[in-house]
Amino acid sequence: MSSITYPPAVTDSSTTQPSEPPSTTATACGAALSWRDGRLYRGGVPHRILSGSLHYFRVHPDLWQDRIRRIADLGLNTVDTYVPWNFHQLHEDRSPRFDGWRDLERFIRTVGEEGLDVVVRPGPYICAEWSNGGLPSWLTAKDLAIRSSDPAFTTAVARWFDHLIPRLATLQASRGGPVVAVQVENEFGSYGDDHAYVRWCRDALVERGIGELLFTADGPTELMLDGGTLPGTLTAATLGSKPEAARRLLVSRRPEEPFLVAEFWNGWFDHWGERHHVRGVESAVHTLRGIIADHGSVSIYMAHGGTNFGLWAGANESDGRLEPVVTSYDSDAPIAEDGRLTPKFFAMREALGVREPVRSAARMPTLPPAHVPLVHRAGLLAALRAASTGATTTPRPASFEQLGLDAGMVLHTAHPRIPAGEHRLLFTDVRDRARVFADGILLGVVDARSPELPVTGTGRLVRLEVLVENLGRINYGPGVGRHKGLLGPVLVDRRMVQGWQSAPLALQEWSSAELSDTIAAGFAASSAETAPATESTGFAVAELHVGTPADTFLALPGSGHGLVWVNGFLLGRHWDIGPQVTLYCPAPLLRAGSNTVTVLELERLGKTLELRDRAELGPPEEYVEEFD
Repeated sequence: MSSITYPPAVTDSSTTQPSEPPSTTATACGAALSWRDGRLYRGGVPHRILSGSLHYFRVHPDLWQDRIRRIADLGLNTVDTYVPWNFHQLHEDRSPRFDGWRDLERFIRTVGEEGLDVVVRPGPYICAEWSNGGLPSWLTAKDLAIRSSDPAFTTAVARWFDHLIPRLATLQASRGGPVVAVQVENEFGSYGDDHAYVRWCRDALVERGIGELLFTADGPTELMLDGGTLPGTLTAATLGSKPEAARRLLVSRRPEEPFLVAEFWNGWFDHWGERHHVRGVESAVHTLRGIIADHGSVSIYMAHGGTNFGLWAGANESDGRLEPVVTSYDSDAPIAEDGRLTPKFFAMREALGVREPVRSAARMPTLPPAHVPLVHRAGLLAALRAASTGATTTPRPASFEQLGLDAGMVLHTAHPRIPAGEHRLLFTDVRDRARVFADGILLGVVDARSPELPVTGTGRLVRLEVLVENLGRINYGPGVGRHKGLLGPVLVDRRMVQGWQSAPLALQEWSSAELSDTIAAGFAASSAETAPATESTGFAVAELHVGTPADTFLALPGSGHGLVWVNGFLLGRHWDIGPQVTLYCPAPLLRAGSNTVTVLELERLGKTLELRDRAELGPPEEYVEEFD
């Protein structure tokens, strides 16, 4: 990297002596939104953005219209959404996709058809508790500086924006569409101070046709605003409390600009192994009132959170410990994960002064509660060995990035000779969790905090298998882009184990046929094994008969940790450490007649699958995110 020349940084420390003249209007003639003298205008009329965050990638497309209507019923006039790059372009050698669930233009048009405006937040980094903060893992696998003026990074972003931004430009209000504003990067002041990069992001939007209002969004501290704001571009805040202090700070720096909170955290997300975070109705509404006072604009984050389907949930890091995000993204939002209208919804409507009747049903129909037997079909190792095609042979275990694998698991195999007696296996850098087998027998589970296992040698070759699970890529802070897998050597005492076969298991990308073929091959292999088969781990299925498809909530009492598919669609991760107990299964994933639920169980398999009529997200804990 020493040969790269970076553009000079531009400092934006206050409103004095800016490097560019401040603007008092939106960025182009004909734009829907403008501002002057501390007020926001739409078409020359005083206006307030009353927005709700709704992510198309977290809601089944058949439910987009329903959730948009619920946001309108909340009394909001705008929907805002992030755009996760990795969701659209999982592989570098394939063009970005904008079809099916990824049809962003259809989503935006649907919002417009319901009479609401749209704010788009295209990143390229989005955070959002989404895997890798929305950046593709094939990009962060490269030797480059993400979120910086590094030409290797901006060149890749430019190619992505060439696909994305013209699609957004055609949907701008100035061209008859609903898009009224676009965010520049995302909370960059929490990450770095490369102002040239943030300016590059803004210019990249303008050059590709964005003429509506542009804004940055950062936490309301001097440090974050110094790092993330640009002269001439509206500054917005992100916060969970203390809007009065944030308003004073922004006015002191940008007295001519309107007060806009681009994210008001009226709830919070959850990590596995913690409690379920909630935000009291009174607390949330009090802060909302403070934001919208005196012409303030707001986006409620989240208005409807949805679900981290598949393996798209991100992770955070605290004191060197990974904190993976759960499958649910309910976020204690006013519109719950399943669309249910909560007490917070009605209290916020009152605070917003809404008088019109609610059009939406209080909740969607659900299937009746039921217990369905779970039938074991294939042993864990037998099935995953059968699925382990295209293995790579290297002296050391190949990482997820070296294998071109974004999410899922890798099965590593080596054949070390272990002398007779007691020894230790040391995994010097495992990310994130690995199950270790010797000659098919589970030795134990290792992770970053418990990297050692005892092993008894016999003086002969051992078939050492290590199943590594990616629990979620870090979505916030300096750990974004961190690699996954067995990143350091595996030691028997002080001696390295060399000569590995590493087989990627792209579980999130498996088709329904690939899932079925894996189970069938695993069943055949399990039947042929001479050792007694175990039914405590591996693949199991439950068959559901459904009359009229409706929402349901799946629970796995007695099961430990693994993944759940519904009719070949990867619903998400389950884990008995909680807080989440049930997995939300929306009606469009089911069909009238026979339905198959498949479970990949890594620890212990329970006997039944439960269908419940409501969510169980765990013991609640009051939480409010604050900036000091």
